[in-house]
Amino acid sequence: MITYDELNTQNDSITELSNVLLYLFKERSMCDTGACCELFHRYVDKVHDHIDLVDKNLYVDLLNDNDPEVRILVRNFMSGSQEIKKIIHTYTRQWCPNKRPDELLINDHAKFLSDTEGMFELILQRIQDETEKLYPLIRKSSGDLDTAA
Repeated sequence: MITYDELNTQNDSITELSNVLLYLFKERSMCDTGACCELFHRYVDKVHDHIDLVDKNLYVDLLNDNDPEVRILVRNFMSGSQEIKKIIHTYTRQWCPNKRPDELLINDHAKFLSDTEGMFELILQRIQDETEKLYPLIRKSSGDLDTAA
């Protein structure tokens, strides 16, 4: 059983980490610190865990909904999940090629910052869409105001 409070707590944690990381990453010297790298890897793990939780638990009933608009919205979320995973994979291959929790490989800080801002923006938009579109749709469909799945 997954509650909306749990989902919102996960989203809040991801949002908080993205805000802290973006602030830290703007200072080039912070990018090389073990603490900053550890926070980044924690962020990536939290995003993956949240997407996996949503993908595996929230879509099943909605995919069988009689309303075609509901099914289209759910398919869009599923497609968005795959796109976010692909972007994170590409990002980490470029900036974290050694997969060490204490290392980022940054040879072009401006490009790193631009890529990071783009990825964070995409993920924050996803969180907003979940909150404003997906969760209300599940509430409406299930009639349960507390439990998402």
